[in-house]
Amino acid sequence: MGEGMPTKQHLMDQLQRIDGKGYGAYKDLGGKTYEFDEFTLTVDHVQGDPFAAPSRLRVRVPQETAGFPGETFQSESRRIALQDYLIRQFARAAGQENTARGSGKSGSIGIDRPGQQVLWRTAVSVTETYVEARFTVGLPAQGRRVLGKQAAVMLGESLPRIVTSALRYDALDREELTQHIETVEDSQSLRDQLRDRGLTAFVADEAILPRRSGVDERPMHPGAQPFRSPESLRVTLHRPNAGDITGMGVPTGVTLIVGGGYHGKSTLLKALEQGVYDHIPGDGREWVVADPAAVKIRAEDGRSVSGVDISPFIDDLPGGAATRHFSSENASGSTSQAANIMEMLEAGARTFLIDEDTSATNFMIRDHRMQELIGKDKEPITPFVDKIRQLYADHGVSTVLVMGGSGDYFEHADTVIAMEEFEPYDVTERAGEIAETYKAERSAEGGDYFGSIADRVPRGASIDPAKGKKPVDVKTRGRKQVQFGIGDIDLAGLEQLVDESQTRAIAQGLVYMKQQVLTDSRALTEALDRVEADIAEQGLDVLALGHPGDLAAPRRFELAAALNRLRTLEIHG
Repeated sequence: MGEGMPTKQHLMDQLQRIDGKGYGAYKDLGGKTYEFDEFTLTVDHVQGDPFAAPSRLRVRVPQETAGFPGETFQSESRRIALQDYLIRQFARAAGQENTARGSGKSGSIGIDRPGQQVLWRTAVSVTETYVEARFTVGLPAQGRRVLGKQAAVMLGESLPRIVTSALRYDALDREELTQHIETVEDSQSLRDQLRDRGLTAFVADEAILPRRSGVDERPMHPGAQPFRSPESLRVTLHRPNAGDITGMGVPTGVTLIVGGGYHGKSTLLKALEQGVYDHIPGDGREWVVADPAAVKIRAEDGRSVSGVDISPFIDDLPGGAATRHFSSENASGSTSQAANIMEMLEAGARTFLIDEDTSATNFMIRDHRMQELIGKDKEPITPFVDKIRQLYADHGVSTVLVMGGSGDYFEHADTVIAMEEFEPYDVTERAGEIAETYKAERSAEGGDYFGSIADRVPRGASIDPAKGKKPVDVKTRGRKQVQFGIGDIDLAGLEQLVDESQTRAIAQGLVYMKQQVLTDSRALTEALDRVEADIAEQGLDVLALGHPGDLAAPRRFELAAALNRLRTLEIHG
């Protein structure tokens, strides 16, 4: 460790000396690294008072002490899984040590704790030479008076116990750790096999899809019916660790999920949405995987739209408003859904996941009777039913659509899955017979081709994170709100954004794009490629503003969606 570095004893003596002094005495700890017996402790930031955001610290354990075998982190998937497991162990151990020690947040040791998904996070980093954990500490105080002796117990006794139990290989449950790592590796392997097998998603037999509630992502037990694939859609994929697995393959192309209300249509779609992420063992969806470029699309009344070509869906607006470079401060349901599709096509989406319940009705269908009443020359919207097949034929983009209210999609579907009491049935043949027997009387609208996908170039000056005298002022408010400079970005419509740490990474990623990537000649797709490449090469820390302990990797699609919802965004015409 570092020669001449202050030791644990120096820190303990310092905390004893400041016991009873004003809270500002803690500031002297900031920016210093202390040598403990088995690790180093760095104090990156000290909170201003006991009610402020907790202090930010990190420990680094040399690998000769941590002892993790190379095979536990030899690939990207294994490294991410190992780091995720260690974060969970650190959080568990910290919870056992935490106790009230004064005012406000005093006495708490915390870390960026994951949910059901396994995401690349910055809270723990594992390399060939060390294991580092980044965490927060509520430094003890009573009012404005330092409780130095209690801080000494926290950092001198509790913290070493946490480090020993959570960050050393010989202290962990090796069977559980191996299962965690291999589950993630197997899940990613399943996802990698999809395209070669002509699939856009896979749902394993015996998967548990229902969740406990809308706010509890854990599997519903007991009473949840295990998933069982229809025989006609059953495929076998291979996992490198756990071997072959059977389940329902969702083919590329156009797939409809139909059925009565409350029979599991949206539950299945939700599982597919989450299939872009790996899940922890026992989640029930750990063997449900989807195309990593699958994007959930919905209507979002009131969102801003900047310079999007929505002409494949909306054209010839009253008054002659342009739709090839469409902008709106308050988009309608149909225009917002059209913009969402075109923006995600631009970002590289290969599969769309759509539920009629969260879609604009007039965007999804215009039946024969309405066509008779309101001629096409008076209707600027081309419904999705007339574009869904072209989307796949012209651009290779699949759609999985939950539809319970219209059979007009039958003739465009490659696969139709009916959900009955949470059990799937392949009714493709029956849907085809119905489409043949009961011919759709409506006329196709919108031409013979889908249309082009624009590659927009943002104006760098329109992306401004400054507020007042601060050149960068960005904050997150929960999982679905970003304060960016003087404006707010509403992410409520991004259903695949699963963690506030992803939202923080998106907020800081927008700053990174502004400062390091965007030019007034660089297309948005090129900027997204550059950000992805920089993260892959330099790690998630490249996005960090300050202490990088609370970020989780976002997808390029949610990063692009956040930029597209920035109300100041301008696009070169």
